[in-house]
Amino acid sequence: RATFEADQVRVNDDPAMLRPGRFDRQVVVPLPEVSERLAILKVHARDKKLGADVDLDTMAKGTPGMSGAELANLVNEAALFAVRRGARQIDRIDFESARDRIMMGARRESLVLTAEEKRITAYHEGGHALLGTVLPKCDPVHKVTILPTGMALGVTQTLPQERHSYSKSFLEDRLCMTLGGRVAEEIVFGMMSTGAQNDLQVNTELARRMVREFGMSDKIGPMAWGSSGPVFLGEDLMGSARDYSDDTARLIDEEVSALLREQEERAKELVNKHRKGLDLIAQALLEKETVDGAEVARLVQDGLD
Repeated sequence: RATFEADQVRVNDDPAMLRPGRFDRQVVVPLPEVSERLAILKVHARDKKLGADVDLDTMAKGTPGMSGAELANLVNEAALFAVRRGARQIDRIDFESARDRIMMGARRESLVLTAEEKRITAYHEGGHALLGTVLPKCDPVHKVTILPTGMALGVTQTLPQERHSYSKSFLEDRLCMTLGGRVAEEIVFGMMSTGAQNDLQVNTELARRMVREFGMSDKIGPMAWGSSGPVFLGEDLMGSARDYSDDTARLIDEEVSALLREQEERAKELVNKHRKGLDLIAQALLEKETVDGAEVARLVQDGLD
């Protein structure tokens, strides 16, 4: 499968290979959906001893975009984590650790945060988790942690629902949630840190696609610019060939900025409204380091009572 996918990428990246008489027929093997991922996990876990707390259905929902080979690797990694713990069965914590390692990288045990860094990270991730819980269109929060993993100091994980198209309201909630960490830092500490760098990069790219490609701007209207294809000679080295005027480019930039500003203000209103819930989430993270989605929802509700 890996060889086939690599060959497919090479063919798709070279238009000359798709001329009549060459590769006239293409077979696309899509990545498995949630029901298919569940079936694959069951196949690879059938000869493994699983703990009573292991829910393969939840694991299938939490592994969007994984191929069959990656799911097989997930089960094997979980088994290795269980062996390292000296356990006689694979428990939920082993699957969680294996998924985190595959999707985000290894946990950085040697990285020790200062008390202030840990507190800032707790509020940052608490901001993401809070908005992910109260925003109606967001995917449900699975867990939030302030244990450094991969390149991140903390992570808020969601369980993505199986979707094949995305509404404007869903994408707006996604923008708002992603800004939750930066907004929480600003409200609680009155400052901004570099911890939101990746959040800003992801949000800017998403907002630009909403405006430029998805036609989700009233001022731009039902038009789309910019291809997502490969870069060839004569095109912009930073992306694809630009097929719109400087005035349109300026309008796109203004609409992207307005969209992000609007969601930033929305995030501020929600964080201020649920400030007590944010404090409870941050406190729980500082005490336990990892909090699951059900407890986040309970803490948000406690903050309203």
